[in-house]
Amino acid sequence: RGGFYTPPLIAKFILKWAVNGNKNYDVLEPSCGDGVFLEQIKENCFEYKSITAIETDEDEFEKARKIHLHKTNVINEDFLTYCNSTRNEFDLVIGNPPYIRYQYFNKKQRAEAEKIFFRAGLKYSKLTNAWVSFIVGSCLLLKDKGKIGFVLPAELLQVSYAKQLRNYLAHFYNKINIVSFKKLVFPLIQQEVVLLLCERGNNGGHLIEHLELKDASELETLDVTKLKSPKKKIDFKSNKWTFYFLSQKEIDFIEKLLNQKEINPLSHYANVEVGITTGTNEFFTISKETAEQFHLQDYTKRMVGRSVQVPSVIFTEQDWKENTKAGVRAYFLKFPQMNELQKNKRAIEYIKSGEEKKINRLYKCRIRNEWQIVPSTWVSEALFIRRNNIYPKLIINEANAYTTDTMHRVTIKKDTKLLSGKKVNMKALVASYYNSLSFAFAEICGRSHGGGALELMPNEVESILLPYREENDGLLDKIDSMMRKGKNIDEILEFTDKKILKEGYGFSEEEIKMANNIWKKLLNRRLGRN
Repeated sequence: RGGFYTPPLIAKFILKWAVNGNKNYDVLEPSCGDGVFLEQIKENCFEYKSITAIETDEDEFEKARKIHLHKTNVINEDFLTYCNSTRNEFDLVIGNPPYIRYQYFNKKQRAEAEKIFFRAGLKYSKLTNAWVSFIVGSCLLLKDKGKIGFVLPAELLQVSYAKQLRNYLAHFYNKINIVSFKKLVFPLIQQEVVLLLCERGNNGGHLIEHLELKDASELETLDVTKLKSPKKKIDFKSNKWTFYFLSQKEIDFIEKLLNQKEINPLSHYANVEVGITTGTNEFFTISKETAEQFHLQDYTKRMVGRSVQVPSVIFTEQDWKENTKAGVRAYFLKFPQMNELQKNKRAIEYIKSGEEKKINRLYKCRIRNEWQIVPSTWVSEALFIRRNNIYPKLIINEANAYTTDTMHRVTIKKDTKLLSGKKVNMKALVASYYNSLSFAFAEICGRSHGGGALELMPNEVESILLPYREENDGLLDKIDSMMRKGKNIDEILEFTDKKILKEGYGFSEEEIKMANNIWKKLLNRRLGRN
């Protein structure tokens, strides 16, 4: 069901912020579960005009109904269906909607969700999670001066499938507050959550504010009046709301760079595409020992698959050899057709071992003409590591190694020419990435996970601002040397910021410090969840 029960402390705070002394609110809770919000209304004597609570699960519905709040109607129905059939409107919508992927929706739920999106003038896609449909539906049922208060996954702030929702909310509401937590509210599922608190009004402005607390316990002493006057203007062009973790001065600095367009995004110079999608890396990536055991040497290709296997900004043949000695999966299996494999009995044994484990029935494998032949197997000039800890690496692929979808493949755009008329230099491109500004944009453009990892998809990598200069190719060997000697990234950035940002693009010391502070602020916030 995608249900995670709201801690009473959070439910109480959302109600305290929302009700704020009002006695005549018509309240809706679209997914009441066992009634945590209803219990808090009862225990804390919050006043209201009426309450409508929806719950699709019959057992949970019965628990909520037994709370026996006056002027309350608990309905055993799917909210999506209710949203499309009711004519009621509400002053306040609160709750913690279910987190369910599209593929787990039944046919009727998908149809109802699509109808909600159509009513709101939005496009519905197969990437849309259930909680997005609940938020849009709740907005449709709101009165002109209404409020919503929800517990939502932090994906709201950053994932691509919620971009349309962010834009919708930014235009629909006049005041938006985001409350986040340094410690996980749901640690057992590694799901970072935020509180989304929105108000409609007649002031015509669209303001947003972000407040970060140590943990949910700080809500007990938080003055809700702090959330009444958000200060930051919403940037309708901004793709992600992680932007608003920054100060207004920092936001202005970023917007200035984007508007001046003196520094291009990485997409101006290169294409970024996912690595090889094998279907199951455990089968198609092997160690030297396994290759020898099953006589697979004729079908192996050099590969690199994990960030720990890449010691620096240049992945050399020697680096690859060191990985093979260490016994890691340094080989990718590029099999031919089965009729060619028949001559190699040990290779056939390996294929059969995969079929015994039902690997051939996995989706990516079973849709192939011959399941053991992996498509789109080509080598790129550079690699970008998809999931990262301190900072994402962009790497010259000197070893000509294959990579799986744990890394992205980076290639120079063939039709891009510089003002000088020359083509883009890959060494210069990789060197140009290692600076505080690009690192800050990696944090802004990517998304963080509950455990503290930073992940960037190809389109997000392409959005990183890259202060490219052909002269930067001369910095690559120095960066590589410093990294191999174990120099701290701060020491490396001190060197590169001076060369790339100050000398190359005329940044002042204050601007360089601000770029570095933005990176550190977003980095430390992310690592706080580890």
